[in-house]
Amino acid sequence: MLLESGKGPILVIAPHPDDETLGAGGLLLRAQAAGRPIHWLIVTGITTEQGWPSEKVTRRRSEIDEVAKAYRFAGVHRLNLPSAQLETLPLGDIIGGIGKVVTAIQPEMILIPHRGDAHSDHHVVHAAATACTKWFRYPSVRWALVYETLSETDAGLFLSDVFNPNIFIDISEQLEEKLRITAMFGDEIGEFPFPRSEEALRALAMTRGAASGTRAAEGFMLLRGRF
Repeated sequence: MLLESGKGPILVIAPHPDDETLGAGGLLLRAQAAGRPIHWLIVTGITTEQGWPSEKVTRRRSEIDEVAKAYRFAGVHRLNLPSAQLETLPLGDIIGGIGKVVTAIQPEMILIPHRGDAHSDHHVVHAAATACTKWFRYPSVRWALVYETLSETDAGLFLSDVFNPNIFIDISEQLEEKLRITAMFGDEIGEFPFPRSEEALRALAMTRGAASGTRAAEGFMLLRGRF
């Protein structure tokens, strides 16, 4: 099995807190249960200096701490770049920040947001993260997978960049815990038919499960794999 056969760390790169759970929460829970060290890299952050209300900033910190404990991450890494402004920054600086984390933890697998997502932060993180999968610069990376993020991947209207999963991870035993962790993000989660809702996440898991012969699954696009 893809998760159980490896032993190296897994790094999920999230443009914003909640992307990792929406797109790969089940995989992370299954990997952690199999004894794989899992790491969370949060690319953006929010501050009062950027105009965010102080209560929102404080609540976000608490949510990250609560979610990190739920996953039992081996490490939580923050670049604290300005949210919704990544396209204004030099791409090389973002690659450098991600690259330092990859070099430090030596992940065997990297999970990356989809290039065709509606949010510009996701486009930039995809470009920067894929630059950190080159085998001759980051030899630990054997697997690079793209995850889908409800409210972003499904909202992407780029006909040339459609999310087309070709790897499915059975999360039948992890689905309920994934949904419990999702609810920790508070006001980021809404009522159906809002895409970041329990019902929408459950429906997507069942759809991916039906496509792969399981009760519930997460779908990924394979960028690179090496046995």
